[in-house]
Amino acid sequence: MTEVHIPLQDGGHLNGRLVGPDGADVIVFSNSVMTDLGIWEDQVSEFSDRFRVLCYDQRGHGGSSLPTGPMDFAQYGADLIALLDHLGIGRCTYVGLSMGVPTGLAAHAIDPLRFERFVAVDGICKSAPARVAFWTERRETARREGMAAIAEQTAKNWLPGLDAEDPKAQRLREMIAATPVDGFAAATHALQSYDLSSVVSTVTCPLLGLVGALDGAMPDIVPTQFGAVPNARFRTIADAGHIPNFQAPEAFNDALAGFINATSQKETT
Repeated sequence: MTEVHIPLQDGGHLNGRLVGPDGADVIVFSNSVMTDLGIWEDQVSEFSDRFRVLCYDQRGHGGSSLPTGPMDFAQYGADLIALLDHLGIGRCTYVGLSMGVPTGLAAHAIDPLRFERFVAVDGICKSAPARVAFWTERRETARREGMAAIAEQTAKNWLPGLDAEDPKAQRLREMIAATPVDGFAAATHALQSYDLSSVVSTVTCPLLGLVGALDGAMPDIVPTQFGAVPNARFRTIADAGHIPNFQAPEAFNDALAGFINATSQKETT
């Protein structure tokens, strides 16, 4: 395992973790708002024996530096490209969770050839108008009461059907509470109003929309927003909400592995 700290042009840095055999195909995992690279632990365990697995903290989260003000997805996308440049990663299977989806689309707009595959997990290309009021309220609550005030309800919403005392629920609450308020606030500005739908029409690599079946309207929205991508595939993960990789890792990993295998052009013997 290699811990990486990638310098950014504005003086900040990204924190990441690289695991797996040298020379293997690369999978990049990008976290959601209010989580860090630890959200991918079950995927690292599953895939790092045969892939080079890169997880990183989006700016303002985990061990990455805080932004100096509000962020937008052009900046998050540029961060991702800077990370790939620094590590010499020319092509990857990209897996974005929630906020990681528009981050990946913004990076795709900069350099589409970096993406061998694109996996959109419970994330969309265009925010709804009501998100402005929602994220404004969340941001104000966090600044007034701290991230612990956000953690309880978010964990309940993101892990439907899971008991509050379950270790996974406790772990998620801790992760959310540990997110810096300024990092969360910066991300809410990006999340409250964005439209990367024009990028979707440029995606030609294999795309998988992977959604928790219990994540509200997401099972319907993701195919609607990404259905125009040639040969796009869509799967739902039963008994999982907004973070199916964390709540139902075995089913998630099976779906991801199946997609990679089905879209591999390498001949098997």
